[in-house]
Amino acid sequence: MNDLGLDIILTTPVVAIILLLVLPGHGMRAYTNIVACFVAFLAACSLFYIRPVNTPLFLIDEFNIYLVVLNTFIGFTTSLFSASYIRHELESGHLTPGFLRFYHAMYQAMLGAMSLALVSNNVGLMWVGVEVATLSTVVMVGIYRTREAIEAAWKYFILGSVGIALAFFGTILIYLTAQHILGEGMPALTWTRLMANAANFDPALLSLAFVFLLVGYGTKVGLAPLHAWLPDAHAEGPTPISAVLSGLLLNVALYAVLRFKMIIAGNDQALSPGPILMSMGLVSLIFAAFMLYRRRDIKRLFAYSSIEHMGIITFAFGMGGPLANFAGLLHMTMHSLTKSAIFFAVGNVAQAKGTQKLAEIRGLSQSHPLLAWALGLGVLAIAGVPPFGVFKSEFLIVTSTFAREPLLAGLLAFGLLVAFGALIMRLQGLLFGEPTANAGPVTASSVPLFIHLALVLVAGLYLPETLVSWFEQVARLLG
Repeated sequence: MNDLGLDIILTTPVVAIILLLVLPGHGMRAYTNIVACFVAFLAACSLFYIRPVNTPLFLIDEFNIYLVVLNTFIGFTTSLFSASYIRHELESGHLTPGFLRFYHAMYQAMLGAMSLALVSNNVGLMWVGVEVATLSTVVMVGIYRTREAIEAAWKYFILGSVGIALAFFGTILIYLTAQHILGEGMPALTWTRLMANAANFDPALLSLAFVFLLVGYGTKVGLAPLHAWLPDAHAEGPTPISAVLSGLLLNVALYAVLRFKMIIAGNDQALSPGPILMSMGLVSLIFAAFMLYRRRDIKRLFAYSSIEHMGIITFAFGMGGPLANFAGLLHMTMHSLTKSAIFFAVGNVAQAKGTQKLAEIRGLSQSHPLLAWALGLGVLAIAGVPPFGVFKSEFLIVTSTFAREPLLAGLLAFGLLVAFGALIMRLQGLLFGEPTANAGPVTASSVPLFIHLALVLVAGLYLPETLVSWFEQVARLLG
């Protein structure tokens, strides 16, 4: 009975995929998709109260409960937005009914695979979950079947496959070093066993494995210079998929990196993963901050914003320690909620204006006041303006870095300021000026958008003691 919540999380997407492939009509499939996501979210919440027994295949601890709940919540809210957004795409002729059938099925496959990766105690099974999630999103990125969409999907497939192959090789190296201590078979792939015996592993082989794992999974995180697939995938795929990519899949890949970081940190003679993560995080932040000034496509703009923020999160976890880890967890949550809300707004903007080109989107405050407020609040939140939760997490990251590494804190603050300037400059152009022509009414639901923004605002003003205590436990686990 204790395993019921976990069973529902893992089986609901499978049942939903079968139903979505046979059900007729967009309405039935969209409704089924929403119900399946809501059931998975409720099951994820139940894990707080009924903790399943850990097995060699599945693990539930403080770290992944939080991410599973975040994953299923954003999956549910995005399915609400997706229902009306995709109906507009179907009616406008951008999607055909045949391809639409696969859209909903692949959506469930992606969410189910990410949940599988998060709850896996077996590092090989975690690799399978990330791989299935990648392949599902590849299909969805190319679903419009335009030349640009197919090119973006192909680039994502090639770079993602290279990354996941390197991650697979790193997993093999982990197995090779562990089998001498734990024996052949499942024990040498079980994360809890690997953690308990990390100090006894060959440090040279362990260090080599982490390099492959970091590059492999780091490709999925979108860290520079491994980011080339991410802007194209965001720009050419359906907007709900952009929301899920930024809000969820990047987190899952980083989660895999952090699980292996904990193993490496358990061996005093292995390389120190912290400086590597901090370096990649800073490079990603500063690179993406400058690239924000050169974007001409609104979805590419916020794709680079995702690279920037994943860099900040990676830097925080590389710094390590209770406060930096706490700030990294908070920033991961705030970024997921805020960036998915921004893409909800961007999807409505693109449909209302009939374009994603920034030069052709002007005067939203006059033509679409509610949408202008939503997009404006989202951009201010992701730029780190108080009192939103992103400001709180960034403030914690900068101050904890300044207390330990003042020079790095200066570089961090410099990147944040550069990105802030770019986002505010772009926001002015979008909201003010002479309105550009409209292509149609706003059709997608704004409810998920404002729910996300409300949560980010509340988090900036007040964090419940229960949530603070929970994050502190996870921060201690991360070391």
